Amino acid sequence: MKPRLGIITSKGGHVYQMFRLKPWWGKYDRFWVTLPGEDVASLLKNERVYYGYYPETRHITNAIRHISLAWQILSTEKPTILISCGAGIAPPFFFIGKLFGIKTVFIEVFDLVRHPSLTGRMLAPFVDHLLVQHLSQKKFYPKAQYKGAIL
Repeated sequence: MKPRLGIITSKGGHVYQMFRLKPWWGKYDRFWVTLPGEDVASLLKNERVYYGYYPETRHITNAIRHISLAWQILSTEKPTILISCGAGIAPPFFFIGKLFGIKTVFIEVFDLVRHPSLTGRMLAPFVDHLLVQHLSQKKFYPKAQYKGAIL
């Protein structure tokens, strides 16, 4: 059975990094959950996209709203894999995804080499696969796999 992907990402650099993986995800049935923006409209114009609530980072009310949104979308779409490189929109979807038995893949963002991201710290203990884009990030995530840079 082919995987069915849920790509969960913030707009801006996060959505761009995930878009750069198109040679991989382009082969699979998929949907995106992100935030509205010109970059999203341009990059994902031919994709199935759901929109979350902004601001999503460190915003408790919208985190709760994302838990409800995650439940609705994941129970309807029924993905087999969730993949993300952050940011604040990812944890609610990954937490609900784990309750549904969905495999999870988190990619630590390219630009954080001196400290781990808040999202990475939250998700690292329970994701099925944690990927880093810099070897220096392995010091924060010893069990992570280094696959090189997406950019």
